[in-house]
Amino acid sequence: MSGTSLDGIDVIYASFNFHEDWSFKIYHAETLKYSTEWKTILSNLVDNSLEELKELDFAYSEYLANAIKCFITKHNLSEIDFVSSHGHTALHQPDKGLTYQIGNQQILADMLNRKLICDFRVQDVKYGGQGAPLVPIGDRLLFYDYDYCLNLGGFANVSFEKNKRRIAFDICPVNIVINHYASRINLEYDDRGKIASKGTVHKGLLDQLNQLEFYKQSAPKSLGLEWVKTHIFPTIDRFELKTEDILRTFTEHIATQIAKVLKDKVSKTLITGGGAYNDFLIEQLKLKTQSKIIIPDNQIIEFKEALVFGLLGILRDRNEVNCLKSVTGATKDHSSGKILIPKA
Repeated sequence: MSGTSLDGIDVIYASFNFHEDWSFKIYHAETLKYSTEWKTILSNLVDNSLEELKELDFAYSEYLANAIKCFITKHNLSEIDFVSSHGHTALHQPDKGLTYQIGNQQILADMLNRKLICDFRVQDVKYGGQGAPLVPIGDRLLFYDYDYCLNLGGFANVSFEKNKRRIAFDICPVNIVINHYASRINLEYDDRGKIASKGTVHKGLLDQLNQLEFYKQSAPKSLGLEWVKTHIFPTIDRFELKTEDILRTFTEHIATQIAKVLKDKVSKTLITGGGAYNDFLIEQLKLKTQSKIIIPDNQIIEFKEALVFGLLGILRDRNEVNCLKSVTGATKDHSSGKILIPKA
């Protein structure tokens, strides 16, 4: 799994069992940091033409194969049913019928010499869906004890049951924006929200952010880097604020938008993703919602999305539903993903 915050490639080795309900066990989990070169390439994907993306797709598939091979060798893994891979989102414009994840080429299966299940989003977009978020099926099947499953990664997304249907959507950007402005003061991220905690909320900027059209739309809805570059960065940059004030104001914006979603007073919210380590953001969120916030162990915080993409692969392998129309807006529930067999 590789997300928009560009922390690296999350690789896990896990097993799943089904007996009335699904259960799982994670044996090994690592985030393999990107080289500076690849981090730069991935952060500028939206500026590439489709032809350039196709070239990068091949190179990135090769890069992924080498990373996964190192992981397999390091942990001496032999029992592997298949590799399930999300790849990395290069383009996500479902309103135009377009979503493109690089890193899903045949060379990945060939280099690993293993069955590969990948490219989970494309079919959903063909069926008129958003192609995202895909994790909610995992929330329903693996984390059913919680009323809300909230992931704070590049973007905040949430999933929950409503009238026996799973509802899920992207709420707002999180680390994709925080990391961008932290980089201006030579930091990869705002550790525990310490920089934001020293800043002051700028009401004018906060009001403009909260009034963006996306927040008025109903679910299903999803966000991508293109939207951030078009709507968030220009809005923030017009104010020419100090970095700590930008981070403080944007943290307030994140907490405000999330609190609008966590409405049930008697509820439990599971928080995962890198944002779970942002103490200041969690503190602001607790001030704005009465839902009981639960931060799980580090393995679940960091690798829940990779875990769920493993489950998506299993469901696809069994030809069972892994994409919910109530979540993505597709015309039907379906079993999505390409199955690639290594060429002899």
